[in-house]
Amino acid sequence: MTATADTLNHCDVERRQDFVLLFEVQDGNPNGDPDAGNMPRMDPETTQGIVTDVALKRKVRDYVDATGLEQSRFKIYIQRETYLTETRKRVWEENAEGRQRIRPAEHQKWMCRQFYDIRMFGAVMGMKNYNAGQVRGPLQMTFARSIDRIMPQDSSITRVALEHGRQSRQGELDELAAPTHGTMGRKATIPYGLYRAHGFFNPHFARRTGADAADLELFWTALVNMWDFDRSSSRGFTACRGL
Repeated sequence: MTATADTLNHCDVERRQDFVLLFEVQDGNPNGDPDAGNMPRMDPETTQGIVTDVALKRKVRDYVDATGLEQSRFKIYIQRETYLTETRKRVWEENAEGRQRIRPAEHQKWMCRQFYDIRMFGAVMGMKNYNAGQVRGPLQMTFARSIDRIMPQDSSITRVALEHGRQSRQGELDELAAPTHGTMGRKATIPYGLYRAHGFFNPHFARRTGADAADLELFWTALVNMWDFDRSSSRGFTACRGL
């Protein structure tokens, strides 16, 4: 694709970038609410659907991690089932060159240099162990809100496979008393929703974290394609419809 002035402007980290993301959800749950039995998040006053900025950033992180780019620069700090202290310790030991006392500002630069999500979204790393201070990222997003009201549906589902048979009092498997059906479950979805989120890129903070044009270009690519890396039966069909 030939670069144009418009596409180059979108990757210019010296410009303030304001953008709108439109994505649709069909027969899926874009963001479950743990306080409501994992039902789709919803504004109780307007009944509009909501997807948190945290959920959107998680998709961006997963896309960047899955692309397998140069790992020395495009690592992801906020990972599932990882200990953040251990991650900071590893970066500390790789760069400290035997020094025992490291200023948080110096450790912060090492973290920004290695981790894409810290350079773009920022992170709180001012912990007691391996303190790296707090980074305010140049890119922030709002909650996504559906254009129209949504109608959540809670469907019953069953599993035909059996977990185990019933046992007799003597502890032996009683085939005659074995259940004839699997376990029951619930699945929450919405028939359809078109969501809109707003985002902002601040060049002042980009200079602080070291975010460059390649980082910003990767972010735009992620917003369009990250839905294909997040397919699941609970998500239904989700796709970008405008950026």
